[in-house]
Amino acid sequence: MATDHVDVLIVGAGLSGIGAAVHLRRACPEKSYAVLEARGAIGGTWDLFRYPGIRSDSDMYTLGYSFKPWTNPKAIADGDSIREYVRDTAREHGVEEHIRFHHRVTRAEWDSATARWTVHAHRDDTGEDVVLTCAFLHTCSGYYRYDAGYTPDFPGVERYAGQLVHPQHWPEDLDWAGKRVVVIGSGATAVTLVPAMAERAAHVTMLQRSPTYVIALPSRDPLADALRRWLPAKAAYPVVRWKNVLLGVANFQLSRRRPGLVKNFLRRAAKGRLPVGYDIDRHFSPRYDPWDQRLCVVPDGDLFDAVSAGRASVVTDTIDTFTEGGIRLASGEELPADIVVTATGLNLLALGGMTVTVDGREVDLAGTVAYKGMMLSGVPNFAMTIGYTNASWTLKADLVATYVCRLLRHLDATGQQIVTPVAPATGDLEPIIDLKSGYVLRAVDQLPKQGPVAPWRLHQNYPRDVLLMRHGRLTDQGVRFSRAAAPPAAGPAEQTPADVPVA
Repeated sequence: MATDHVDVLIVGAGLSGIGAAVHLRRACPEKSYAVLEARGAIGGTWDLFRYPGIRSDSDMYTLGYSFKPWTNPKAIADGDSIREYVRDTAREHGVEEHIRFHHRVTRAEWDSATARWTVHAHRDDTGEDVVLTCAFLHTCSGYYRYDAGYTPDFPGVERYAGQLVHPQHWPEDLDWAGKRVVVIGSGATAVTLVPAMAERAAHVTMLQRSPTYVIALPSRDPLADALRRWLPAKAAYPVVRWKNVLLGVANFQLSRRRPGLVKNFLRRAAKGRLPVGYDIDRHFSPRYDPWDQRLCVVPDGDLFDAVSAGRASVVTDTIDTFTEGGIRLASGEELPADIVVTATGLNLLALGGMTVTVDGREVDLAGTVAYKGMMLSGVPNFAMTIGYTNASWTLKADLVATYVCRLLRHLDATGQQIVTPVAPATGDLEPIIDLKSGYVLRAVDQLPKQGPVAPWRLHQNYPRDVLLMRHGRLTDQGVRFSRAAAPPAAGPAEQTPADVPVA
């Protein structure tokens, strides 16, 4: 079997993977690279999801790349626009020709003797198995399963005679015009679907077990609109980006330090968008604190407008059983439905489902500790991109990509070949994703951990991480550098490749 070799192998051609490839081309133009993509198109999430109204839940001035200004007037952008933005980026920077589509990575094997990864991929289009080697492996495959969304076991669902749809697998020919629709869920997908479907449906009901924090924001950024009249895009973009970053950090910090104050603000804001006498406490006042789960953004208050106009409604209750014509609730009420959309969440899948071995021993991801939120203890020459939970994904993806380039240049400059994170000497560890959303809690035991302090902790603070990852030292107590012939010596608080946690 023929084996190709590249300096850097990137897994995933979505928002993160394309960004990583561009950063590599710009900062390390001498490095050879390839991008493996399991599906047949660029775009990742933004190509997979095609449900009505799909859009960003972050502003595009921070969800966009640091090197490519977002010039579309809408700050909260639709999925088609985001997908084209990612594809345009790949085209402009010559990344397209480096992408190998339909290559699903199944396993990656590190060999310390040669300082190389051997990566096995299956070609879904031809059925072939492909092997590549690389000096550095960078996974940009997100953390959820692309082939199946999460749907609970609903009692009586087999009796239901209507159409049952999961947003992750939206049928192209689904017609909901003039039909009664029930959307089960209260997260970002549900609050997007309800107003979009309400434009043509007879009525749309959002059925939720418990409320989510929902905030209305303008779909256009007033500062961006003003600056665009006077400044070129490249000058206006970073100003708006940093304005939104700092507002986001302030919002998060205030939510953590004064949750009651933020709760009251969000409640009053929702009350001001809904009819007099509307039961805000039942339908829009969660039991948890803001940012225990992500806030749901509704551009220009479209969800509130649909509810106020009577085209949509919110029901807070639990499901007793599906019936032939809809859903019967625990309260005894029955919701008639021609279409039921199960916006019930995602299934997590770390590293796209690939297995990782180090010198013949399989890595137990849950037994590793994340270094700077991007590398794993005991796993050499490896990075993964996991974005922020309290801000735009791409802010962290950009930092990870630039840090990988810094590491590669450092290895070359010092004559080293291997960089291996080492675990902290503490048992005080927490999951790397600190949200309390259902999709996280269902799989939290499968994920890497983070430590109590930097560099083993992800602080969810972009300005702080800029200092750490763009300007901070590359050599600290969290990593060891070595050559293939001389692996790093293990101290009491260190893990060499041979000490990696095993499954």
